[in-house]
Amino acid sequence: VQLQASGGGLVQAGDSLRLSCAASGGTFSSYVMGWFRQAPGKEREFVATITWISHRTYYADSVKGRFTISRDNAKNTVFLQMNSLKPEDTAVYYCAAETSHILSRTSTAYDYWGQGTLVTVSS
Repeated sequence: VQLQASGGGLVQAGDSLRLSCAASGGTFSSYVMGWFRQAPGKEREFVATITWISHRTYYADSVKGRFTISRDNAKNTVFLQMNSLKPEDTAVYYCAAETSHILSRTSTAYDYWGQGTLVTVSS
């Protein structure tokens, strides 16, 4: 399974960005998909996850109400719509796929990872 994240960039506080993650080489529609982020000098942290069929979603408290995760199984793509961005959202954002149908906020539960896309939010 290959994951290709895109959509990062430099924005100002309060702006929006939409990240995309295109998957190939696997059965995308059966995977739990997640977004994680890692800020400079910090550990990777959970952002959001979405189930494979019911599209249930879960978010970190820090992004709840501002970020929305969604998926298009027909296009093998998962999205992260980020609104009202804050400087503390600055990080490299990674998409990940979990193939055992375990809905998890823990990075070690995920089997495949994209290369990351940098989001920089200036104040």
